[in-house]
Amino acid sequence: TATQAQETADKHFAGVDGLFLLGCDAVAMGAALKWEVSRGGAEFPHLYRELRMEDVEWAQPLPLVDGRHQFPAGLE
Repeated sequence: TATQAQETADKHFAGVDGLFLLGCDAVAMGAALKWEVSRGGAEFPHLYRELRMEDVEWAQPLPLVDGRHQFPAGLE
């Protein structure tokens, strides 16, 4: 989710250049999108099929700034 994105990027993609942030239609993913308990008991989305172009509503670069990914302001 948007609120989990920075922590996920820091933990799993630290220092990786060339990433994009995607806004996806969770409803369109249907039953293939499962919400599972993860860190600290929070629910975390997992997609159990390939991500399709029609799932993506928007995309934008996720630049590295001082070694950390810079997320857009107001992401929630």
